[in-house]
Amino acid sequence: MTAAAGPVRVALATAVRTLPRGAGLAYEPKFDGHRMVIVRTAADVLLQARSGRNVTAAFPDLAAAARLLPAGTVLDGEVVVWHVGRTDFALVQRRAAAATAARAAVLAQSLPASYAAFDVLELAGLDVRGRPYERRRALLVDLLLPLGPPLQPVPMTTDPELAETWYETLPASGIEGLVVKRLDQPYPAGRRAWRKLRHTDVRDAAAIGYTGAPARPVALVLVLPGEEDGAPLVSSPLAAGLRTELAAAVAARARTAPAGATVTAIGLGEVPYRPLDPPLAAEVRHSSARHPPPEVLRLRTDL
Repeated sequence: MTAAAGPVRVALATAVRTLPRGAGLAYEPKFDGHRMVIVRTAADVLLQARSGRNVTAAFPDLAAAARLLPAGTVLDGEVVVWHVGRTDFALVQRRAAAATAARAAVLAQSLPASYAAFDVLELAGLDVRGRPYERRRALLVDLLLPLGPPLQPVPMTTDPELAETWYETLPASGIEGLVVKRLDQPYPAGRRAWRKLRHTDVRDAAAIGYTGAPARPVALVLVLPGEEDGAPLVSSPLAAGLRTELAAAVAARARTAPAGATVTAIGLGEVPYRPLDPPLAAEVRHSSARHPPPEVLRLRTDL
């Protein structure tokens, strides 16, 4: 399971509404960042996004740190950027969108990334995905603790009361919720065998359109699940990385819809937008109130 074998298939999680409890469960905080697989080959380092895309050039600081890992090591985790005491997803997007090596190097100095590792898939050339999570966790801690930041294992507990405390208190630090795993569980590559408990203001929405030009979109027009009237909402302005990603998604479509429909935007009144047919899925942060507007966290290209 090296870079030569193709992109690494990562484990996935199913959303739950309440905290799972019971014997043999482990709880980890879910960081607000980008999923990333680190592959340390005998020759160099590959940083892989969840989609399978090679993002090594955008994160030279993490690539340099990963070169200290033993050859034949594969890690699964989340890349985050800390700002004023909390993780900032928009800054991770900014790092990921670095267009040139020079720009990536500048951002690595001004917005250093951290890697919150939550699993080890291969160690010194040995595939350990079939081993129980409890054993893989011990291997991960033994591997990373001597190295220190920016590669660190995520916190983990088997105490549901402590996990619930994390869930209630850590959102101020940018933690989205919890991931729950079985201690006896092999690594479930490509399957939704983990469980995730997210805070209720983070959810998936249908992006039915966007404002701005196809090459320079500004905001998404969203329909949120569970809203009584089902009326579309205009998101807050997209972060630079999301604008680039959305422009690429629009360009990949067979045709670009004209801006003929309108929607009411908070503080702006009626604004024109271009429909997306079929819609895209987007993960948003939004309270039950209609103000402030929804914040788009990421496009759900996996759906």
